[in-house]
Amino acid sequence: MGATLEDIANKVAQVSDIYAARNDIRRDDDWFALKLQEEAGELIAEHLRLSGRGRTKGQRRDEITAARDDEAADLLAMLLLYCRHNGIDIEAALERKWFRYLEPAA
Repeated sequence: MGATLEDIANKVAQVSDIYAARNDIRRDDDWFALKLQEEAGELIAEHLRLSGRGRTKGQRRDEITAARDDEAADLLAMLLLYCRHNGIDIEAALERKWFRYLEPAA
């Protein structure tokens, strides 16, 4: 059985707590929101490098692909942290916003 979204969010929170303690980072409302923006920007930068619209910095395509994948993980992790910090039940929001379209039409 695979990990649930809650399991993943809990692991991400543990890593974030370790990172914040080691680097003396105060995580307030703005920090969670701004980190989302930062990680989105880093993901886009790697996407642009893969699509030939950014400098490769001497890296091979597989290295850039790995960097892109890592940035996608960072963005997802930060989204989970943002949701946790703000009391957002992301699973309920997905059900309400997205998955309702999977319901059979009446």
